[in-house]
Amino acid sequence: MHFQWYPGHMTKAKRMMQENIKLIDLVIELVDARIPLSSRNPDIDDLSQNKARIVLLNKSDLANEKVNDEWKKYFEDKGFFVVKVNSKNGLGIKNVNGIIQDACKEKIERDRKRGILNRPVRAMVVGIPNVGKSTFINTFAGKAATKTGNKPGVTKGKQWIKLNKNVELLDTPGILWPKFEDQIVGLRLALIGSIKDEILNVEELAIELIKFLSSNYKGLLEERYKIEDVEDPVVALHNIAQIRQCKLRGNELDLMKASNLLIEDFRSGKLGRITLELPGES
Repeated sequence: MHFQWYPGHMTKAKRMMQENIKLIDLVIELVDARIPLSSRNPDIDDLSQNKARIVLLNKSDLANEKVNDEWKKYFEDKGFFVVKVNSKNGLGIKNVNGIIQDACKEKIERDRKRGILNRPVRAMVVGIPNVGKSTFINTFAGKAATKTGNKPGVTKGKQWIKLNKNVELLDTPGILWPKFEDQIVGLRLALIGSIKDEILNVEELAIELIKFLSSNYKGLLEERYKIEDVEDPVVALHNIAQIRQCKLRGNELDLMKASNLLIEDFRSGKLGRITLELPGES
């Protein structure tokens, strides 16, 4: 499969982030816990130099818990503060406030020494499409959040959300897209839904998923779909279509429907907790 990408979006988002970065103390970066590296934009590291950094392993409930811990250590070893979260149901969100204070401890101490007390930490949330950035902001901010309006030195239209007396969030820095030369990154992004399904060959995507699962999560497909042969991924897809009664007129197998069913089962967690990449692979 060949995945196309659109750098125009990225250029605009990058410019916006460059404008905003000087206004903030902290960058909160959301990644998808199932593909933590593939769902990052490497430019964020360059743009965020000298800023405190937090990585949120979002959708961590859909990823392998043992591998979540490996990824947490991986990012911590690189100097990030890390929290495993699920923005949709709020799992881990209550830990974020404390981590923000830890991440900005030096900045808070510098302010204190200069006689600046109780100045809120200003944070920016970044993340690629479908990683859960908007959901995180809504869950983290909650109904208590109030927009504080434009601040001096902030270009017209930018809004700050006052989360509490300690934290203000810049709303919103815009989408940052990952750039990839490696097609495996494109495949992983397609599997989690970050590339629109309409521009993909869904059957090929399903076959790639079957290959990965039969190698890395042995027995899972057989148990879930009550099929026997997963050695040949094409045969496995046919068997899933047969078992799940994915049929067209004339009793012909509907492989498109079976492919969508398999991919949706993966994305929703019905196949179990699955991580598509390991630290050290990429």
